[in-house]
Amino acid sequence: MRAITRVTGVSLNTVTKLLIDAGKACDAYHDEHVRGVKATRVQCDEIWAFCYSKQKNVMIAKAAPEGAGDVWTWTALEANSKLILSYMVVGGRDSEYAMALMDDLRSRIVNRVQLTTDGHKAYLNAVEEAFGDDIDYAQLIKLYGNAPEAFKGRYSPAECLGAKKLTIAGKPDKAHISTSYVERSNLTIRMHMRRFTRLTNAHSKKLENHGWAVALHVMFYNFTRMHSTLRMSPAMAAGVSDRLWDMSDIVALIDAREEAPKRPATYRKRAKAAAQISN
Repeated sequence: MRAITRVTGVSLNTVTKLLIDAGKACDAYHDEHVRGVKATRVQCDEIWAFCYSKQKNVMIAKAAPEGAGDVWTWTALEANSKLILSYMVVGGRDSEYAMALMDDLRSRIVNRVQLTTDGHKAYLNAVEEAFGDDIDYAQLIKLYGNAPEAFKGRYSPAECLGAKKLTIAGKPDKAHISTSYVERSNLTIRMHMRRFTRLTNAHSKKLENHGWAVALHVMFYNFTRMHSTLRMSPAMAAGVSDRLWDMSDIVALIDAREEAPKRPATYRKRAKAAAQISN
């Protein structure tokens, strides 16, 4: 954001306001239009970041705002179209957030799907409450070895020794029990949004702004970015859009949300009088 201020010559506050306006416009458009999707296979996962300071340092941080600490971005991705169907930016990884994600996902699809998540236990009750028996659900549980001494205290996990496919509900196709696509989407998130980069000071300072940045990224990823394999945007592949968007289209969303400036009463009276005179 500071690099943008240097290139454009505008203030940091202006850049921040534009990010917020863009995030709100993108979030509203996604909520309204990414619905009624005919999905086949959905994969869910969570990606970690932090706001202001890491969770262990919140208590000793100076003037830590509300929402400081761990921030989890929950996403649900359709494996065929690569469309991010649902996303949520929250401060926790508890069952209530899993329930909110599943409820939102259920409201956006119109058919029975095969769902795959990792072994996070919060998904179990959330999927059952949201879908009941109308789903083919499985978990992919990865098996890790003991972390070597060199890895202790670091974010890198131990070596993955294998994975176990566990059927939870329905009859999921074992050949498609996978979280590879949503994990690849997590990499795209880290590559496209600087505030997700690890071991830097580019983290978010405000939870709300973190959420608006994610909303802007999801809009860009779904509608504007051409997928290298699909040769179209995920929104086009899912039938949500009939064309590849441009960044100017996102700017148009921002402009459409802005209220017209309110003129003083004296200005309106003068304008009305001038119109009568001209007639």
